[in-house]
Amino acid sequence: MKVQWFLIISLLFAIIIAVFAVNNVDAVPVNYVFGEAQWPLILIILLSAFAGALISGSFALFRSYRLSREVKSLKKEMAEKESKIASQQNEISAYKRSSNEPGKPDERDELIVVTDEKNPT
Repeated sequence: MKVQWFLIISLLFAIIIAVFAVNNVDAVPVNYVFGEAQWPLILIILLSAFAGALISGSFALFRSYRLSREVKSLKKEMAEKESKIASQQNEISAYKRSSNEPGKPDERDELIVVTDEKNPT
């Protein structure tokens, strides 16, 4: 849906530029560093609009590329952390299994007796 709105707005903008350019067909002076030339205003308007679209498209493409690299990096980091969590969970379950073997007292089952040396009862 977002792409459709973008296309509709882009088409409207292009139509507005085209109507504006067609109404301005007079030749105007264009000053360069090394000289001056007479160009039709329609050509200047269309070239300026195209240059603006090209520049903003380049920035959007660069941003998209940068964000895709960041997403790839974060996915790799997440996979590494999930792998680390899984290995730690395996270690915990192996420890629990080994500590609950028959004949071996469980640390939680041990009774700790604290005596008061000054006042034995």
